[in-house]
Amino acid sequence: MRASLAGLGDRVRWLARHPSLTLGGALVAALLLTSLLAPLIAPATSPLAQDLYHPFQGVSWRHPFGTDALGRDIATRLIYGARYSLLEVGACIALAASTGTLLGLTAGVAGGLADQALMWVMDVLFAFPGVVLALLIVSLLGPGLVNMLLAISLFSVPVYARLARNQASALRKAAYVEAAVAMGAGLPRVMFRHVLPNAAGPILAQCAVSAGSVILTAASLSFLGLGVQPPAPEWGAMMSDGRNYVGAYLLPSLFPGLAITLAVLGFSLLGEGLRGLRERR
Repeated sequence: MRASLAGLGDRVRWLARHPSLTLGGALVAALLLTSLLAPLIAPATSPLAQDLYHPFQGVSWRHPFGTDALGRDIATRLIYGARYSLLEVGACIALAASTGTLLGLTAGVAGGLADQALMWVMDVLFAFPGVVLALLIVSLLGPGLVNMLLAISLFSVPVYARLARNQASALRKAAYVEAAVAMGAGLPRVMFRHVLPNAAGPILAQCAVSAGSVILTAASLSFLGLGVQPPAPEWGAMMSDGRNYVGAYLLPSLFPGLAITLAVLGFSLLGEGLRGLRERR
């Protein structure tokens, strides 16, 4: 019993020494639990259920965050909207990180002309502000969830490519990598067997940091009508629905904005905590 209490005390002290990691992890865990338990904790049965006789209701036990212009429960729509945010983060990070890491590892390990050509392409993409590039792509492809995810993923690729390339360039000179090359290991084996495992830490930390910008960009595009389309309970789309009533009724825009803020803060703190933890090691 004393040993278990001592172990618990050690964990608590460790968490207290890493406040960014602790707070960020707690916020991200709350977001995950909210999305998983949405049918159990949502006040209303459906985020799309309308009650046209009771629009713009204030905060109450039945409607903890009030109702919107169509009488839909704002709290329920926020809870189900967490699923869209996690979908955006998961899809964009998976696509951007895998593509960027592959390109960066190839450039860093191969070197020479391949390195210069790939990094030149990344510099061209870096020249465009991320949101502007996403707006351009979505405008060309058309509004919608899939096109929005592709646009956000594309402008996120250079970040991972440069990070992976820098890691690969440094690790390429390590003794064990040179030994593997001397023994006849090919480029794919060197990349995935010897370089990637040692470069995974910074890349994972960058994934957590980038998740916040993914949520913010996706919400911005949905707010402009280029992302998730109504009546889906996406946070940016919810803010767009409520913007016409801000002067008289703030709740439909206020609570989605707070949800976006907390989600971005959580992922940013988690990423900074992971990065700081690695630097201390």
